[in-house]
Parts: sequence; C-alpha cells; structure tokens
Amino acid sequence: MTRTTVLREQKAKSSFAKATEDKTIFGHLERSIFDEANPSPYADGVIRGVSEALVRRISTEKKEPTWMLEHRLASLQIFHEKELPTWGADLSTLDLDDIIYYASPFDGAQGDTPSSWAEVPADIRRVYDRLGIPEAERTMLAGVGAQYESEVVYHNLKKEWEEQGVIFLDMDDALEQHPDLVQQYFMKCVPASDHKFAALHGAVWSGGTFLYVPKNVKVRDPLQAYFRMNAKNMGQFEHTLIVVEEGADVHYIEGCSAPKYGSHALHAGLVEIFVKPNAKCRYSSVENWSRDTYNLNTKRAIVERDAVMEWIGGNMGSGVTMLYPCSVLVGEGARCDHMAIAFANKGQWQDTGAKIFHQAAHTSSKVTSKSISKAGGVAVYRGQLKIAPHAHDCIANVECDALLLDEISRTDTSPDIQIRNNDVTIAHEATVGKLSEEDIFYLCSRGIPEDEARAMIVNGFIEPIVRLLPLEYAVEMNRLIELEMEGSVG
Repeated sequence: MTRTTVLREQKAKSSFAKATEDKTIFGHLERSIFDEANPSPYADGVIRGVSEALVRRISTEKKEPTWMLEHRLASLQIFHEKELPTWGADLSTLDLDDIIYYASPFDGAQGDTPSSWAEVPADIRRVYDRLGIPEAERTMLAGVGAQYESEVVYHNLKKEWEEQGVIFLDMDDALEQHPDLVQQYFMKCVPASDHKFAALHGAVWSGGTFLYVPKNVKVRDPLQAYFRMNAKNMGQFEHTLIVVEEGADVHYIEGCSAPKYGSHALHAGLVEIFVKPNAKCRYSSVENWSRDTYNLNTKRAIVERDAVMEWIGGNMGSGVTMLYPCSVLVGEGARCDHMAIAFANKGQWQDTGAKIFHQAAHTSSKVTSKSISKAGGVAVYRGQLKIAPHAHDCIANVECDALLLDEISRTDTSPDIQIRNNDVTIAHEATVGKLSEEDIFYLCSRGIPEDEARAMIVNGFIEPIVRLLPLEYAVEMNRLIELEMEGSVG
C-alpha cells in the first residue's frame, strides 16, 4: 500500500468520523424544524401590497421621528419609479401586490423589547427553542436578537459588553434611544436610489439590529440575530446597521428561516456596515429560507484605512436568491475577504456573488465562492470588481469553484472586472467539476454507504469556508448540506 493510499484512507476515516460526530451533535436538526409554522391569526385580513397609507401607519405605530417618516415616503416614491431588474434571476412571477409588508404578532403596542426569554410569548419562544437560539446564547454568544415577522421579540447583550459601551439593540429601540447616531448612518451606505428593492426596504423596513462597538473594544464572543417569517405570503424587511469604531473588533452572525406554504414570500433586508480605521468586522450568515421565498437582500460595507471586512455566507434555501455582498475600500491598506457557499437544489436559482470597489491605494481583496448544483438547480456566481484610477498597488483575487452533482444541473460564472490603472495584481480563476466516481468507489470500498460518501465529498469541498464559522454553526451548515443531499444517490 502506497503512502498516498494510506493518507487517503486516513483522511476518509477522519471525514467519516467527523460526519458521524456532526450527525450526533445536530441529530435533532430536521427539515420539519424549519417548515413547521405557528398559527398566524394576526395576518388574517391584513391588506396586502404597499401604499402611502401603510408607510404612514408603520411610522406612526413605531412612534418614529419626522425625518424617518420623510425618508420612508421619499423611498416609496423611488420604489414606484424604479423598474424590476431584468438581469440575473427571473422575477416575473413575483407578485408584489400579494405580499404582506407589515404584520405584528402582538396585540396592540409591544412596549420595550424583552431581554428575558420568559417574557416572550410561549408559542413564539417554542420556535426559537426548536432552532436552538436560547441554548446558543447561553453557551457561546455575547448577545442575541430574535425577530418574528415584522417585530423584534427578544434582544439581549451580556453585561460585560454593555459596561464597555457596546450598543446592541433592535432598530426601533436604537432609533428611540440614540436618534442622532442612527440618523448619521441610516441608509448612508446603501441609499434608497440604489435599486428598486433598496427603495422598497427604505419605505417599509421594520425590525433588525443596531450594533455599535466603541473605539478599541474587541468583543470576544459573536453576537447573533435570527429572523423568522411565519405567516403565508409574508415579507420581511429587517435593517441591520453596524458601526465598528477605530481599533475595535466584532463578529456578528445572522440566521434566518421560513416555513413552506406553496405561495410566494419576500425577504428584502438590508445590511450596512461601517468599519473605521484599524477595525475589523466579520459578518457571517446562514440563510435557509423556504423554497417559496424570494431572497433579494442587499449587504454593503464601507472599509476605512487599514481596516478589515470579512463576509462569510451560506445560502441554502429560497427559490430565488439575488445576493451580492459589497465592500467599498475607501482607506489605504483596507482589506476585505468574501467567502460564500451556495447550494441550488431542484427548483432553485441561486444568483450570488460579491462586489468590491478599490477606491484607495494599497488595498486588497479576496473572493472565494463555492457552489453546488443538484437535481436541476442553477447556481450563478455574479461578481463585480472595480479598481479606481488612483488606487495603485492593489491586489485582488477571485476564485470560483462549482460542483455539479448530476447531468441536469447548471452553473454559470459572470465576472465583471474593471481595472483603471496598471499598477495592480489581479487573479481570477473559475473551475467546474463533478463528483468523482473513483472517489465514491474508493469510499464505498471502505464500507461507507454511497449517499454518505457523496455527502462527505461535498462537505470536503465546502470545508475551507465552513471552518470559518463558530463550531455550532459549522455543524449546522454540515447538517443542512446533509439534508440537501438526501436522495442524491443515482
């Protein structure tokens, strides 16, 4: 037996042991956890579609300042003027007049957002118990926010970080308690004029997270928000606003899911991140919306001198996804890393990628994108890289790897690279492959069932990105892949 064969067998055994361990830890994670819906009487009879009356009602119920109402109304006007995107995924079947844009699961005014799970209504709390959010908070998180439909139902920050000046609130409370700070940054990174769904978000946004990390504070544990849509034809428009001051460091995680009804839902959230000089922000997300959902999310960061922005993403669910996290490198020495996984199963179009704008000299960026297509699913990498004329001595690397699990699935790579000066180093690589029958045969010859062998190879393909997640989330991602791989033999 050659050394190569020995090492190969050891690696296979190690991978199998890890897969078995993952299954034991997250054995409770089944599809029904995500697809099970609570009754939603609060959505009965709610007027669908977006209008000025709805926008005014949202602002009134939230007791917002005048400037926010004016922002909402201006965004609504832009929404009506903008056309649907005609590039990328097909949005022609999305009926925007059939979406519920605002629904509160509470009767009357909610009051202050609960900071104790005991204060959350029992039926809603059970949803998050099934998803493991309270347990994750106890074991590994510095703070947690939980949104249900259009309202944040729970938000809490550990006292240790509160004493160091960290602000971690839902957006409604942040707007009330820190109005000047919110106004300084709100939709300054992504203006309503950006595209039709940014304008829609600006008009009807509700809920979300405000995170402010003071100068030189390094938050040791991640903070997380989890967004859950429950009612049929629901729309969710949470706003995430993160400000990381000079020399600070934070890791923020978002997760999301929705039950399957057989009719369309819409997610058009918005993430804005401001990374100040010498600061670092890592933003991780595991998006597992139902196949009914159009996931049309917008995420963007402004990265200043010597700062670092890291995007780590996993897109598993939703029938249609259009998502391209963006980094604008405005300060010398700024750096960004974009690492993402997309899994396109039957009936799914995963149109994902990254946008990077080098606006200053000595900046660097790296994109690592991996996609998996199965049962006719379509995975598209759509990226944009721009280097300004004055942005000298820049380094950019884009790597796109696609894995096809059968003959009927599809993958595309659509890079847009615009370089305006010659003093740069650019690399772009794209590969497409299939599952190796030789590798499958080898694993099966060692007693591993064929479906587990296929799942192990897929997990090995995405491992470079999954390992960047905290352990519990890496395990969850592996289990989600395992669920997607069910029935993939043959």
